[in-house]
Amino acid sequence: MAAPALIYIFMAADYGRGWAIPTATDIAFALGVLSLLGRRVPVALKLFLLTLAILDDLGAIVIIALFYTEELSTPSFFAAALILSALVLLKLFRVSRTTAYLVLGFALWAAVLKSGVHATIAGVLAAFFIPLRSANPDEPSPLRRLEEDLHHTVAFGVLPLFAFANAGVSLAGLTPAALFGPVPLGVALGLVLGKPVGVLLFSWPLVRFGIARMPGGVSWGAFAGVAMLCGIGFTMSLFIGSLAFEEAGPDALSYRLGILVGSGISAVAGLVVLSLTLPRAAPEAAGDVTAEPTHP
Repeated sequence: MAAPALIYIFMAADYGRGWAIPTATDIAFALGVLSLLGRRVPVALKLFLLTLAILDDLGAIVIIALFYTEELSTPSFFAAALILSALVLLKLFRVSRTTAYLVLGFALWAAVLKSGVHATIAGVLAAFFIPLRSANPDEPSPLRRLEEDLHHTVAFGVLPLFAFANAGVSLAGLTPAALFGPVPLGVALGLVLGKPVGVLLFSWPLVRFGIARMPGGVSWGAFAGVAMLCGIGFTMSLFIGSLAFEEAGPDALSYRLGILVGSGISAVAGLVVLSLTLPRAAPEAAGDVTAEPTHP
């Protein structure tokens, strides 16, 4: 996350509150672009992108909680702490009824919302306490059952509404020159350059010195292509931008243009690089995540 933020601050120091806009990755759109290549994409590469995007989103939620909170309410914080304690007890006693977790989850959301911290963090906290395994081996996992029950609602209801609500971009009065303003240019460069540079600078030493392994059947070229796809910020970046520049002037509000252009360039560049570097046929080791690394 550091590289995109540093590029943005260098380009738009006068609008520093938007430094977190280019740090997020849109999971749905990044995986959607990757899926265009079909079976040419090794399973391990999809898993890497999914894991990285999830970590990015978790980091973005923490950033929202820490840096985009205006006023804090002590009583609401205390209420949230009590609800979290109740979730801990449910976890310790291995309660498998998802209804109990949902009720406490909604209560936690309300308490966090009233506390002044952005309520998105409530969902992340609640998810940590839902058991992955059931106390009865014959029963399905509560977490997996809840995930399956909510999948269609989220995929076809929540996510489209979220994208629609945060994608209002008015192009009235904008010219191509508007993209070269400090805020949109900082956002676009942060997504297009900062995200892949950050991913590669973090990953290469880990693979080079044997701390981590390159996904099976994946070259550094394909890895760079996926790193470019991480520059698709879109919905999460728009959301952070709305918090950062809620009452700012038109110069700051042009961040939306930077997000659209930066995300679009990242999608096209990543797709081109992947199409040139991935094998034409599905590799035999596509699902092998334990293959030896490919060193440069």
